[in-house]
Amino acid sequence: MSERRVVVVVFSGAMALDVTGPIEVFDTANRLLDAPDAPYRIDFVSADGPLVRMSSGVLVEASPLDAGEGPIDTLLVPGGWSLADALRDRALVSWIGGAAARSRRVASVCGGSFLLAEAGLLDGRRATTHWAYSEAMAGRYPEVTVDAEPIFVWDGPFVTSAGVSTGIDMALALVEADHGAALALETARYLVLFLKRHGGQAQFSTVLDAQLADHPPIRAAQEWILENLHKPLSVAEIAQRANMSLRNFARVFRREVGTTPGQYVERTRIARARELLETTELTIGQIAHRCGFAAPETFFRSFGRTLGLTPKEYRHRFQIITPSGLIDRHHMTDRSRMTDRSPL
Repeated sequence: MSERRVVVVVFSGAMALDVTGPIEVFDTANRLLDAPDAPYRIDFVSADGPLVRMSSGVLVEASPLDAGEGPIDTLLVPGGWSLADALRDRALVSWIGGAAARSRRVASVCGGSFLLAEAGLLDGRRATTHWAYSEAMAGRYPEVTVDAEPIFVWDGPFVTSAGVSTGIDMALALVEADHGAALALETARYLVLFLKRHGGQAQFSTVLDAQLADHPPIRAAQEWILENLHKPLSVAEIAQRANMSLRNFARVFRREVGTTPGQYVERTRIARARELLETTELTIGQIAHRCGFAAPETFFRSFGRTLGLTPKEYRHRFQIITPSGLIDRHHMTDRSRMTDRSPL
């Protein structure tokens, strides 16, 4: 193979980092490759060209979609704030479906997985997308198994990456598959990146993201859980608070909330622990106690199973500190409002 043709399909309002992150990985790999190795040739195509404005104002020079005809090694599809418009563009979706058939592999970044799913390419497959839109994707495309946790998912010839910067992680994995771990590591080092990022998307998602149920007894039970996380909280006790039999409570809770009462309690404990790790200087043991974990070891196991990080690693990455000291999250802009500005 003399070269590996990477075709990037761009559209007005796409997110620039979805595009530039992966192609900088490919370009850096090219510069580090020995001459006999197959380099990456990057082509930009668009129906909105020749100059396509990204959501941040960056202009990308692109050829018409017809220039993307012929065999493709890697088809790359980004997401962006204008994704809803792109999904309504039947010609674009159809072109992606046809181009995928001519591609050795198809990769998406962030909301780009919606475009692959819209083209029917992900039916019966596992995929990921930005954590804030995973539920929307699962609801819109029930034939796709949406996994909100991984940084990227590789299923057959399709590679879907999660939110924005994870396109870089995905591109490093593609370089490793093409040219081996040594080149991928050298590329990561040159770009000052981790070759493999620790943990999944959950570490970046909103902290208290669970919605309160509409059903009054279940909603009351959720509110009571939030107020009593420092206690053991058996399911039987929670059912009693809801004035429901244990069996009926478990059934209705799962229907209303989408998870079992036990799983909800653990998830809520972890969410509260994350908040305390970010905004206080409490010790790990004190946080474990306040969040209702019987012992620090139990906390470590639950935290690691949920986020793929230790509490200490999480605090190191996300503790919110200013020159005047730790910030009280209650005086911050709620991060979850970003999810209300959905591009869909």
